[in-house]
Amino acid sequence: MIRNLVNIADFSKEEINQIYNISSKLKNEVKNNIKHHHLQNKTLIMLFEKPSARTRISFETGMFQLGGKAIFLGPNDLALGKRESIEDLARVLSRYNNMIMARVFDHDHLVKLAKFSTVPVINGLTNYNHPCQILSDGFTILEKFGKIENLTISFIGDGNNVFHSWLYMAQRFPLKINIACPKGYEPNNNLVKKTRKIGISTVNITNDPYEIISGSDIVYTDVWASMGQEKESMIRTNKFSPFQVNEKLMKEAGPNSYFFHCLPAHRGKEVTDEIIDGKQSVVFDQAENRLHVQKAIMVYLMK
Repeated sequence: MIRNLVNIADFSKEEINQIYNISSKLKNEVKNNIKHHHLQNKTLIMLFEKPSARTRISFETGMFQLGGKAIFLGPNDLALGKRESIEDLARVLSRYNNMIMARVFDHDHLVKLAKFSTVPVINGLTNYNHPCQILSDGFTILEKFGKIENLTISFIGDGNNVFHSWLYMAQRFPLKINIACPKGYEPNNNLVKKTRKIGISTVNITNDPYEIISGSDIVYTDVWASMGQEKESMIRTNKFSPFQVNEKLMKEAGPNSYFFHCLPAHRGKEVTDEIIDGKQSVVFDQAENRLHVQKAIMVYLMK
């Protein structure tokens, strides 16, 4: 049976923990210069409608370390659903490659790609969610706290694709998920309802970051205007400026909280230099763990 990663709900809690066990082993191999070519002679085709330095480099480096090869197709090489149908592209790429990773705007395009592919498809990001990022963040949390369960994660900013993946994570692990965002920028309501209905986690939504920040284990933020939202940049800056993560806000969170950001960061906007470079920040641990967890995802899907 072909397994895909379209969203975190594609994996059970037990499977996510298995991926974290593989991640730990693969990270240890890198640290100790141990070379095990788990995906020798395998190929990963990478489809990028949305450019990304971290996603491309982490997948390319990961495939190299695993003994395989990653092939890049950028925005100028792609016209999903235009130059040829997504169904046909999925079928052809499946004949050429062992896996497909796609970073696209339209989530439905990713879903259709996975439906018609006969090899595993990995969601590198869509406008709806970003599972690789949050699975990697979960591994970083596991390293820092020794557990994922029963922690408080406070997301400050847009109810975007990154936060949506936190909601999917909260469907697998018991968490207290908070979000503070301007009115009109709340997360997908159906996904919030589904997460609450599953009943293992709580989801709190507010328009005031100071209502939720006290006692947070994780303070998380993201850019105010994502790729494709550049025309809204000025409007968003005005609306989101009270949601900046700065020394005052982190002081309310407490000295034992960690600061997370999925990067790239717009310093001086959603976060100040003092926070992203400070002792509570683990953003570069997050960035590194994208490499190890994505490798583990690929190994798991290819087993």
